[in-house]
Amino acid sequence: MYSLILRGRRLQKCRLSLNLTSFSSAARKGQSFTVSYLVASLGFTPKLAESISKKVSFNNKCNPDSVLSLLRTHGFTDSQISTIITDYPLLLTLDADKSLAPKLQALQSKVSSPSELTETISKVPKILSKDRSLSVYYDFVKEVMEADKSSKVETLSPQRGKQENKLRNVLALRDLGVPQRLLFPLMISECPHVCGKETFQESLKKVLEMGFDPTTPKFLEALRVVKGLNKEAMEEKVNVYKRLGFAVEDVWVMFKKFPTFLTLSERKITLNFETMRKCGLLEEEVRLVVKRFPQCIGVSEKNILNSVETFIGLGFSREDVAMMVKRLPPCIGYSVETVKKKIEFVVKEMGWTLKAVASYPQVLGYSMEKRMVPRCNVIKALIAKGLIRSELPPVSTVLVCTDQDFLKRYVRKHYDDDDDEELVAELMGIFTGE
Repeated sequence: MYSLILRGRRLQKCRLSLNLTSFSSAARKGQSFTVSYLVASLGFTPKLAESISKKVSFNNKCNPDSVLSLLRTHGFTDSQISTIITDYPLLLTLDADKSLAPKLQALQSKVSSPSELTETISKVPKILSKDRSLSVYYDFVKEVMEADKSSKVETLSPQRGKQENKLRNVLALRDLGVPQRLLFPLMISECPHVCGKETFQESLKKVLEMGFDPTTPKFLEALRVVKGLNKEAMEEKVNVYKRLGFAVEDVWVMFKKFPTFLTLSERKITLNFETMRKCGLLEEEVRLVVKRFPQCIGVSEKNILNSVETFIGLGFSREDVAMMVKRLPPCIGYSVETVKKKIEFVVKEMGWTLKAVASYPQVLGYSMEKRMVPRCNVIKALIAKGLIRSELPPVSTVLVCTDQDFLKRYVRKHYDDDDDEELVAELMGIFTGE
């Protein structure tokens, strides 16, 4: 009997494994087709198409072709369609005849010209995800767009209830200078921080008094946090940091840098504080790191420990790692692949030492394509021509300095030395990649 039961369980596992394998294979096939379709039909780059294929996937072109054809019939340009699909790729999976066409027809009856419809939907394509509230959202988006053009808020006729509150609050944000691109997402999501009246006004006043710039995304992030935490909850969050040795003033300085850090749980905060001590930092050093880069409190414990182990695995000592974290706190959040790629280039290909990188860890934050490779190619060219005869220049004079200082030190100096102007032109070509 036991052997029969065991055999049955094995058969179940086998079938489950086959089903999962089949599902995984189908998913990969669908994603591959989606990438090819987006590149061929919309002219997307493979990288963008691959990114979008993670959000939406289909195995044939019948439905997406119908959607694109319908959009073109309603006057959308190829550029507008590309923008719409980039922002709202799920649109390609809607039933063109039963779902999308009725929505476009309903909106078509509300507009004065086809261009009005295409412009509005191109700005906020996700309004097409709405059903019964589609008309309300369209009017909402259109009114805010018109208000942004005319700056005559008093002529608007907002909807009732939550929609009225939301419209009034979004327009208040617009009047403060919040960019339109930051307002649009608020229109098609729940966003409780832009609803209500008294609590919104109180929260808005606090955020303004703290000195946040309304033109930045951080302003809305701070508004979300302040409105989401009542007075008692906020005081408790501040007390968590006080118990770790931070002054109240420190907490609000860190809040200006990273508002979300006040929404983290006490367990998350204390755990990351202790994890950074495992990096070899003293308590006071951890506080200094967090004050400089409060985002590190939001990094997972696993990622912090993985970063440390990656550095040690590449040959850095624990003292080196501690020094790097103190000098460049964001390095604990860098991906393993990024760190390995840059160390491979800086140390193995160029010949600088690990100690040099530990002394100037900011090189790990520089772009390989835009900064590191062009500058190092200039240095390689100078060495090949015998124009740098001594040892490799310090990493600080090659990678850490500004573009102006680098060019003055390694390129333009050859004008002063009466060298061939062709050499300077050649070096500039290497530097700019032309």
